[in-house]
Amino acid sequence: MHFFQTENILFQKMAFFNKKTSKISFFYKKTYQEKLEELKNFANLTEQDIFELKNLAQLSFGTADKMVENVISTIQIPLGIATNFLINKKNYLVPMATEEPSVIAAASNGAKLARFSGGFTATSTQPIMIGQIQIINIKNIKEIKSKILQNKNFLLKLANKQDIFLQKLGGGAINLKLKTLKTNRCNMLIVNLFVNVKDAMGANIINTMLEKIAPEIEKITNHKILLKIISNLSIYRMAKAKAVWKKEILGQDTIENILDAYEFAKIDIFRTVTHNKGIMNGIDAVALATGNDFRAIEAGAHGYACYKKKYAPLTHYYKNKNQDLVGKIYLPIPVGTIGGITNIHPSAKLSLKILGAKSACELSQIMASVGLAQNFAALKALVTDGIQKGHMTLHKRKL
Repeated sequence: MHFFQTENILFQKMAFFNKKTSKISFFYKKTYQEKLEELKNFANLTEQDIFELKNLAQLSFGTADKMVENVISTIQIPLGIATNFLINKKNYLVPMATEEPSVIAAASNGAKLARFSGGFTATSTQPIMIGQIQIINIKNIKEIKSKILQNKNFLLKLANKQDIFLQKLGGGAINLKLKTLKTNRCNMLIVNLFVNVKDAMGANIINTMLEKIAPEIEKITNHKILLKIISNLSIYRMAKAKAVWKKEILGQDTIENILDAYEFAKIDIFRTVTHNKGIMNGIDAVALATGNDFRAIEAGAHGYACYKKKYAPLTHYYKNKNQDLVGKIYLPIPVGTIGGITNIHPSAKLSLKILGAKSACELSQIMASVGLAQNFAALKALVTDGIQKGHMTLHKRKL
């Protein structure tokens, strides 16, 4: 029997052991009501949830007015569902908010082909974020560093008083490190505050902590403090995902061509940027759907891509001993399942409910897997039919 002919049998067996499956045949062909019914059953949505999904103009002026300034109206972005995702042996239907055709279809296809090898395996580090305080015009760096380090425990305790609840959950400010910068303007000392933000993105609490301890540092050092702000290069808040695409599914020629395309992205920065943009097509769409700061994620991802001095792809591809294609992704993904607009925006709340992510770490693992699926699907399209065939077919639906 040809390998492709075993697809339905394989997925039927998987569905038997996993009663809830994200492998939904021809989901894109179903009517709107049928899609909502699939979602309702998969994510245990209530009738009220379905009503809100149907109410496409659900962001009221009152809600929008609480979110940003000078509100005059709202703009809508399509919210779709990527199917087929199996991550750490758990099925996910992934909400994605994007205006670009073929993004959701590509992610779904990449995930579907990965299921033949068990889907994605993903991990993440602890949600540690960095806040920075800039001290300027320093003449005796050694003396100032000594004074700050002598008061390190006091400063950490003061920072943690700003959110007692976070500390009770096992988070909070955990460390403080100093970095010296010699600039054309003056000598600077940067105080880096490390905070475990748990299931929040962390910007608000970190900025609050920084603004509370900054005046104390000024008193301790008798030096002026300038900036007090979170860093979006969250190198201690990383997510990793891996998948295998079988040679029987892709064909050996396609695998070899994908590897050559990947080499192109490793060497030529003009290609590298577009390669990484394809990854962020998926990650940003999930971030936007769940009410997360996709701009912070995007900035951190591209910053990490050149963290080792040369801008590089965020994914890595190679062949295993069976000559299958292996794909990996590793990047910072600072996201939250609480705080921000995740508790305000109705679509964000519903998207998180559909995902069923229990923590920010789980959400970051999902997003890394989506980024990898998106990148793989783009490479596969580029080396076979070309990117425009699927993209323009879906684009024509708008015309």
